[in-house]
Amino acid sequence: MHAVIRLYSGEGARALFDMLEARKAEVEEVMRGVADFRSYTLIRTATGGASVTCCEDKFGTDQSMKLAHKWISENAANLNLAGPTIAEGEVILALG
Repeated sequence: MHAVIRLYSGEGARALFDMLEARKAEVEEVMRGVADFRSYTLIRTATGGASVTCCEDKFGTDQSMKLAHKWISENAANLNLAGPTIAEGEVILALG
């Protein structure tokens, strides 16, 4: 499995996570369309939030980043967000 973490902070980050929470069904529909999708988690932090996407391979997580960027561009462009800090790599342990 491959995972990508996108950490959003700074101007507009809290508003973005308010929007994501209010539109959970729409976000779920977008993310479930990702190739080889395994899981998606949104985490609210003190300064904004983070998303964690797990897919079978890097192709899926790359697709998830493109879809996330597109969704934010189309729905939250007015928030003046800085790009997220991104960490990604192979999953070495996943417990459920």
